[in-house]
Amino acid sequence: MQNPFRDSSQLKKQRDPGKPLAGKPPTVKRVRWFPMILGLFVVNWIVASLIRGPEPTRVKLPYSTFIEQVTARNVDSISSRGATIQGDLKKEITYPPKVIDSQKPVTASKFRTERPTFATDDLSTMLQKSGVKFGAEPIDRPVSLWIQLLTGVGPTLLFLGAMLWFLRRGMAGSGLGSIGKSKAELYVPPAERTTFADVAGIDEVVDDMREIVDFLKNPKRYQEVGGMIPKGVLLTGPPGTGKTLLARALAGEADVPFFAVAASEFIEMIVGVGASRVRDLFDKARAAAPSIIFLDELDAIGRARGGAMSFGGHDEREQTLNQILTEMDGFSGNEGVIVVAATNRPEILDAALLRPGRFDRRVVVNPPDVVGREAILKIHTRKVPLAPDVNLRVIASVTPGMVGADLRNLVNEAALLAARRQENAVTNADLTDALERVQLGAARHIVMTLDDRTKTAVHESGHAIIGMMLPEADPVRKISIIPRGRALGVTFQSPDNDRYAMSETYLRGRIVGALGGRVAERLKFGQVTTGAESDLSVATAIARQMISRWGMSEAIGPVSIDNGPGEGGFDGAFNSSPISEHTRELVDNEVRRLIDSCESEAHELLAANEQRLDRLVESLLEHETLDEAEAYRIAEIDHNIRK
Repeated sequence: MQNPFRDSSQLKKQRDPGKPLAGKPPTVKRVRWFPMILGLFVVNWIVASLIRGPEPTRVKLPYSTFIEQVTARNVDSISSRGATIQGDLKKEITYPPKVIDSQKPVTASKFRTERPTFATDDLSTMLQKSGVKFGAEPIDRPVSLWIQLLTGVGPTLLFLGAMLWFLRRGMAGSGLGSIGKSKAELYVPPAERTTFADVAGIDEVVDDMREIVDFLKNPKRYQEVGGMIPKGVLLTGPPGTGKTLLARALAGEADVPFFAVAASEFIEMIVGVGASRVRDLFDKARAAAPSIIFLDELDAIGRARGGAMSFGGHDEREQTLNQILTEMDGFSGNEGVIVVAATNRPEILDAALLRPGRFDRRVVVNPPDVVGREAILKIHTRKVPLAPDVNLRVIASVTPGMVGADLRNLVNEAALLAARRQENAVTNADLTDALERVQLGAARHIVMTLDDRTKTAVHESGHAIIGMMLPEADPVRKISIIPRGRALGVTFQSPDNDRYAMSETYLRGRIVGALGGRVAERLKFGQVTTGAESDLSVATAIARQMISRWGMSEAIGPVSIDNGPGEGGFDGAFNSSPISEHTRELVDNEVRRLIDSCESEAHELLAANEQRLDRLVESLLEHETLDEAEAYRIAEIDHNIRK
């Protein structure tokens, strides 16, 4: 398969070779290299000297003195080569005994002497009589020149060679020499390129992207009427909604150079590298204009400046952001460079990024509705054989809140299940089982006692009865006491239609339903278990948002105290939230009051339908899992009671 990326050197339009690179001039780098190399050599010689150790000190003796020491039996051993004799004395001697002229005496136990050629003594016999060991050790020789060079400058040369190798690689686009170069790669769509036909469920966003493609292909049409295409397009929305997929489709449709890079790749520990990479990226894009730059996860470098963790605006992230602001605002109308960015957290971005002239078009990529989910499922099942019993509209209707990534994972899990079951096509059972696995977790095969199974059945039946009886509650789709994930049992509810505005009655019903399992336990056993841990977390979270965000409390009134992530915890400096302690205490009291009221409502509802609760518990203990139709039939509740 063809590599979808190629180096920017393959572009038809190249940067002017005479234009200097961004950063400091080469002469400054050479001045810095020289003292570093000199220091390396000095350190190298010192270390080599320590490794070799000092040369042994040998006193130079006249031959006559040597004979005297042999006769006095003070010579321990000798070695010789030619007329040179060296060895060790048993006792140290000082030679010369007296200071003569400028000669300094040397005291040592090692000596060296030269045997005259005219000597006629029988040295071997004298040595043997005196008990001298001779020929035991080789004579000392000075270290050869090549060894001195190897130990003295070898490590330095090796280090410099490695540095040159890295620098040569850096010239090709990697290594230390490219630390200030942008890591953005020129995207070349493969043979099966992604197009807008592969994007579904977000038609209004696709229309905005088509306008950008049309401008790049037909710029004169817009210029004749005085129109200007947005210089920056910011894609926002929850994770998995298809922002990066849109970027790939834009690259496949526009047929212009497309530079894709993650915003976090600009940040390094070395201050100034991020700004240098930004300059290099925009230089490449201008050289290839018309072109598109895609910045993924923009919030990595686009956070609002002047926060608690900033120190005068001189940190690396803020320098990078400042450079991006400068590059985007410096565009001229005919440069033809469009910046597309994606983020999950637009609320924390710097205001300067969002002003007209930079990211002047903001596109919200929302989760798809039921029609959009069906279209997404059709795209992801194009290469998946489906059995005749599969109805994608039904699957789409029971997957509210799922985004494109979730639906792709659902189809993949269903295909894996079909393969494990040795089926030729994906059936409706495969899709429903995969949906359970994705939403509820994989089943755990653990052995539970009858007491634990009974408590779990009572807990889940309490959730189910309340879900069946409350008018605005989501329908109960499945009840199971088979352990899945961290839960010992699951009651799965989902709405018939997508909900966009949740009423106070609906939210209160969700709290009542979440507390249903705990209330059922107290009703049947007189005590509660730890099984309601996650239910209490859900109930508390909903209640707190109703009170502090949505103004659903008479005591608090229509006041928003918690504005969501990034707005209300800290005011951008080291000052805490302006919410008073009295207001916080009032919120806590209102949350407790709301939850207590919902718990009382759940108790009244279950106490009035205790027989239905008992029948559902008995059926769960027998069958372990009940689908929607079975659950409503056993509880003798008509679906229409909720309407």
